[in-house]
Amino acid sequence: MLLSSLGTSIANVGLPTLAEAFSASFQEVQWIVLAYLLAVTTLVVSVGRLGDIAGRRRLLLAGIGLFTTASFLCSMALTLWLLIAARVVQGLGAAVMMALSMAFVGETVPREKTGSAMGLLGTMSAVGTALGPSLGGVLISGFGWPAIFFVNVPLGCLALLLARHLPADRRAPSTDQGGFDKLGTLLLVLTLAAYALAMTIGRGHFGALNMALLLGAALGVGLFVLAEAKASSPLIRLTMFRDRTLSAGVALNAMVSTVMMATLVVGPFYLSRALGLDEAVIGAVMSIGPIISALSGVLAGRIVDRLSASFVLIVGLMLMVAGSLALSLIPAMFGIAGYIAAVAILSPGYQLFQAANNTAVMVNVGQTERGVVSGMLNLSRNLGLITGAAVMGAVFALATAAIDITTAPAEAVANGMRITFAVAAVLMMVALAIALVSRPRAK
Repeated sequence: MLLSSLGTSIANVGLPTLAEAFSASFQEVQWIVLAYLLAVTTLVVSVGRLGDIAGRRRLLLAGIGLFTTASFLCSMALTLWLLIAARVVQGLGAAVMMALSMAFVGETVPREKTGSAMGLLGTMSAVGTALGPSLGGVLISGFGWPAIFFVNVPLGCLALLLARHLPADRRAPSTDQGGFDKLGTLLLVLTLAAYALAMTIGRGHFGALNMALLLGAALGVGLFVLAEAKASSPLIRLTMFRDRTLSAGVALNAMVSTVMMATLVVGPFYLSRALGLDEAVIGAVMSIGPIISALSGVLAGRIVDRLSASFVLIVGLMLMVAGSLALSLIPAMFGIAGYIAAVAILSPGYQLFQAANNTAVMVNVGQTERGVVSGMLNLSRNLGLITGAAVMGAVFALATAAIDITTAPAEAVANGMRITFAVAAVLMMVALAIALVSRPRAK
């Protein structure tokens, strides 16, 4: 989980250096990050299902090996497009690691410790996200851009040695006779790719191509549902969504991730344009949220084990409502101290939600479906991040009423910040209402 998160965050800091090294535009080098995210997002459910069928330990070892090999190829790339191709392969390995790391919790951890395990996975994800920019900056300055990819090679080899101690694959009884759902997989990959591209291309300007991709994604959803209804061994059993805990958990995961992405999209502009901070201070302030998440993840998991997952989930969402409202109101009154205080409310709420939601969804999943359900949780998170970058970024741009956000006056940026997180607070209130309605009744 740490490696797959590090693979995302460590590349961002290297984009300016890579643009110079390959004499490429910023739009071109953005594909170094986008290719990885697209591969993870489009394939995470499919590899989870493949693990359920073919064996999770075997597939996880293959995924770590693929991620490690692709990392080496990234560091050796001679052209930008070879680097992007290697990043796609690296993203496939990361999708395997994300989906199956969570799926293995049910096989390696006692039921009463599930929350602690989910909290630990949340901590590792936050550590990878927080470590990426600082580690990447040190590696680039000391060894050049290839080092930000090569660092994953020894780490991947270590993960490969550790993963060999996981329990051997067991042949679980299954009623599926059709094998792996190739048509469903193809339709899901194309649908998710169309949606992800619709949300990311155009640099915030929603044009005809974005609309065409969105329509294609909507058509893909319809075709996927039809294909799954007829498949003898579907990629995703549609009847699973009759479980209120699962369907609500997936939806809530996407909504919460949308709001968390807003902090990464809007935060730097507010700190720079409205508060006038330099890059070093902005980097330090932006790292506070991931650091708090890393420190609170394991504790959040233990709280889930001590109390009920549904109760902790409600508490986490309430904190996220409070944190979103605080980001909308407090920074205008107290500046950087207000911003940090608001983030200090939002981040623990996010970790409480993550640990509780993942536990609530995964604890009752059967052995034959742990991989695909884990994949759906990771997918909903990634779709939320992609949607948050596009939608919350658009809300911020509209609220500033500026043609170019980078040159907008401080008052306009502050107003954009206030409106964006007011919208985020409303979204979290909706999520809280969904959680309350879908909460299991006490027996």
